Parts: sequence; C-alpha cells; structure tokens
Amino acid sequence: MSLSPAKAPAEAADLDRRVPGGRPVPVHAFLLGERLHLRGLYDAPLDFMPLVLPAGAAGFAMLFRYGAAVLINLTAAEQAAFLESLKPRVEHPLERPETESTQLLPAAPGGIEGTGAGGIGLNDFGLPRLQVVAIALARSVALAQYETAMAASFDAIEPLARSLEQQRGRSRDLRKMLKLMGGALLAQHKMVGRVEIQDKPDILWDHPELERLFLRLEDEYELAERSGILEEKLALVARTVETAATLLYNRRMLRVEWYIVILIVAEVVLFSYEIWWTG
Repeated sequence: MSLSPAKAPAEAADLDRRVPGGRPVPVHAFLLGERLHLRGLYDAPLDFMPLVLPAGAAGFAMLFRYGAAVLINLTAAEQAAFLESLKPRVEHPLERPETESTQLLPAAPGGIEGTGAGGIGLNDFGLPRLQVVAIALARSVALAQYETAMAASFDAIEPLARSLEQQRGRSRDLRKMLKLMGGALLAQHKMVGRVEIQDKPDILWDHPELERLFLRLEDEYELAERSGILEEKLALVARTVETAATLLYNRRMLRVEWYIVILIVAEVVLFSYEIWWTG
C-alpha cells in the first residue's frame, strides 16, 4: 500500500461519507515514534492538524506531526498495511508503539456525547467530531509514552540517589543524573511544544459546539491530570539532580581543601626536617 497526496481541505468533504453511521466503528490510536514527517502527503500547506487521509476501503487515517496516527474504520489487514507504509516517515520509531483502542457508537437520541460502557457515543460521524476524538486519543497515547519514559527515569535515579546518601556518589553518577534530567526535559519539551497537551485544539475555534465533547473526552482519558502529574515528577527529578550536584560539588571541594592541608603539612615537615638536619 502506498500513500499519495490528499486533496485540499475544501475537496475533502467525501471523507465524511467514508464512515457510515448506525453501527460501531473501530478506532485505533498509535504513537509510532518521536516525529512523523508529513511533507508530501498533502497538496496544500500543512497549517492544520490532524492531517486526514483516506485509508482502506471505507476508512481513513488522522496523522499528527508528533508521531501519532489514529486509524478509523480499518480492518486488521488494512491497518497493518497502512502502518507499514508510514514506516519511512517515522523518525526514531518506538520498539513498542503505544496504543489505544475504542469504538464509535451512535449516541442515544437526546443523550450526551462522550464515553460509555461500549465506546464513544457521537451524535453523528461527521469529520469534525471524528477529528476531536482523534486528537484526544492521540494525546492519550503520547502521554502514555512520556509516562513510561518518566517511570524509567525514576527507576534509574533511585540507586544513584541512594549511593549519594551512603557517601559513595561519584562524578559519573552525576553525569548519569544529568543525562536523565536531559531526557526528562526533552520529554517536557515534546509534551508542551509538539503535542500541546494543555492547549485548546484549533478545530474547536471553527466548531465551538464540539467543545463539550472534547472536554468529556479530556476528562475520561485524564489528559490534564496526567500532564500535571508528569510536570510534578519532572520537578522532582530536577530537584534530585540539583541536590546531587550540590552534594558532589561540596564533597569535591572538601577533598581539595584536605589536599591543600596535607600539602601544607608536608611542606612544614620537610622544612622543619631541613632546618633540623642542617642545624
């Protein structure tokens, strides 16, 4: 399966008709890597997200620059083929992509749109609503990857911090901590700068009637809460590294002071010996 450039936004109304209403529709979100290169997939400038492309016989894909892909109404075979076609465009692919799966259901007449026992209920399966769903799912899988990375940082920092507590810390331990800190800062940069977890999606400016749907999905997938917890963990990592750096610096300065004292004492002893021997 090969990817070809999509039409301009004004000519993409036929995408609304690719997902029939009245029955459950499968949705699968993936975080494939650190970045997804979309240049060449669209005839128009990419000044909006997500990029929507037809995929499979009756579905489509929504792609995000930060490495996420949301596939709607694709069979397992179509899904595998589409993901395979994306591989050349994925920068630093993950060994195990983060995934999130659900299904879209017609909302009950007069009911509230949002998540339920069977999936996500929608009043219609028009493209704007599906984009809102895709944005929420894409942010969720991105957060899942950052949570995994942060957990690994904590697992690595604990033994280093313990070695400092037991007076066994060395400069290489600090270098390891600084490397972990760099990784945590990079994760925060991606979360804030690329994924824009806490920002209002642009599509809501054009479709303010969908804001309630997005807020319900944001609450269901705990996007704001998870983002806040990650920021708190990052602050803790920063404090740990700062404390470790201060401790190691103080110990190093103390050793230098002892070296100076020892040299002074040695010089005094040698000078005294020289006076005694020549006297």
